[in-house]
Amino acid sequence: GALTSENEAAWLGLNVFLFVYYFLLFDRDKKFYYTRVLLGSALAWARASAKCLNFNSMLILLPVCRNLLSFLRGTCSCCRRTMRKQLDHNLTFHKLVAYAIALFTAVHIIAHLCNFEWYNDSQQAADGSLSSILSDLHQDEESNKWLNPIHSNSTVTYVTFTTIPGLTGVIITVALILMVTSSMEFIRRSYFEVFWYTHHLFIIYFAGLVIHGIAGLVRGQTAESLNKHNPEHCAQDPTHWGGNNKHSHCEEPEFGSIPAESWQWVLAPILLYVFERVLRFWRSQQRVVVTKVVVHPSKVLELQMHKKGFSMEVGQYIFINSPSVSRLEWHPFTLTSAPEEDFFSVHIRAVGDWTENLIDTFQQQKPKTPRIEVDGPFGTASEDVFQYEVAMLVGAGIGVTPFASVLKSIWYKFQHADQRLKTKKIYFYWLCRDTGAFAWFNDLLASLEQEMEESGKASFLNYRLFLTGWDNTAFNFDKDTDVVTGLKQKTSFGRPRWSNEFSAVATAHPRSVVGVFLCGPQALAKSLQKCCHQYSSLDPRKVKFYFNKENF
Repeated sequence: GALTSENEAAWLGLNVFLFVYYFLLFDRDKKFYYTRVLLGSALAWARASAKCLNFNSMLILLPVCRNLLSFLRGTCSCCRRTMRKQLDHNLTFHKLVAYAIALFTAVHIIAHLCNFEWYNDSQQAADGSLSSILSDLHQDEESNKWLNPIHSNSTVTYVTFTTIPGLTGVIITVALILMVTSSMEFIRRSYFEVFWYTHHLFIIYFAGLVIHGIAGLVRGQTAESLNKHNPEHCAQDPTHWGGNNKHSHCEEPEFGSIPAESWQWVLAPILLYVFERVLRFWRSQQRVVVTKVVVHPSKVLELQMHKKGFSMEVGQYIFINSPSVSRLEWHPFTLTSAPEEDFFSVHIRAVGDWTENLIDTFQQQKPKTPRIEVDGPFGTASEDVFQYEVAMLVGAGIGVTPFASVLKSIWYKFQHADQRLKTKKIYFYWLCRDTGAFAWFNDLLASLEQEMEESGKASFLNYRLFLTGWDNTAFNFDKDTDVVTGLKQKTSFGRPRWSNEFSAVATAHPRSVVGVFLCGPQALAKSLQKCCHQYSSLDPRKVKFYFNKENF
């Protein structure tokens, strides 16, 4: 958490620096002296926010280049664990940058609405004031040396829809509003398709951004003109400007547009993202063989697959596309198989139209299995699980999936006495609302339980299952195995008391480094993060808790 905050602080600092630097530049530079006469400080507000928009538009694509991130995780596998953890906060950073873009867009629009009013007022004023004289300069010539882009009495609507900056500005803003609103948690979880398709408006956003500044409507005095006309002296007496006037040493000022530069900021990330998409397409075309299909209770579909050259680590995820359901949609699923197995598998729960349709397609038992395309695997925090002496794994609901992979892998490592396994103890917590969702996971835990006992390592795995939506009055606890799951360790009812759990782990392992891994909701993440800080000792020789969270 602390390092993420440092990175966010660095990003925030850069935004503040860019804004202040360009605000002061446009508010003080001699080149924009006459532009400021017309527009006042609205010029600086518009330009400074534009620079920050370019900066954040440059960053927004980088966190979603998942092949690039996967490559970086691989190349820095030897470097500090904290550095690798930063790459798991990619989506958090993506959202943060998006909020900044929305904020700076609002500032930019308001500033330009003010600018339009000032331009219009100056154009209409016929009172011989400096702003009126400046607005009339070079208006009738083809020389393109004018300062005020409004050449006749116009309305905001007319200028908005007849100029390149106005029209592209509207298009960019509409695209942005649709992308931000459709990516709210509720829509993303319940109507993924709406989020998925709307988010592709980013193509229109970037196209509009690159074109937006081409017309160069906001202008400054040219360097050549500044040599012949110093605004700080000449502005006092605008009536005497011009070469024919013997009282004046000031020629009429000439103005030029500020070159469009958005493309310079976003070109490299766009090229990188295009390369990313080409790579995704190439990977998705490689043949995937579905070797086994199992439909578990609670409408959970298990797919076991094989793909040439596919190599995975624990807790990684893949993107799946099924052309028979939808050609364009790709959905992320955590791998539930272990790297030691000769197949890779996912468990897909019915949530939303796409998953419902996919499960129905496989349940129809057609002679030919529906085609599946796979992109991945991609790395997330669970790969680091074997690097900690003690690991606390917390899965909420279907969030247990990355830990299915971890527990299976541990089982294989035990079978083959793998020396690379640093882990001495695992605490596993699964929080779930109903018993149906436990069904597919029971077999794995039961076989794991048996294997551990046979190896004399029964104490290695301590697991607790919590049924959060049940009342325990209806059960008889006299049996050797649990009534709900059939496992030897009993199911608890209600939610875990994390302070008690962390306290017990800290007491049992007073000098260990404990990795806490969660795949679950944000509220749970906050509770666990708080406990990690609370129960970590200040003494570097004593117990330390490190928090890791899955991000999809």
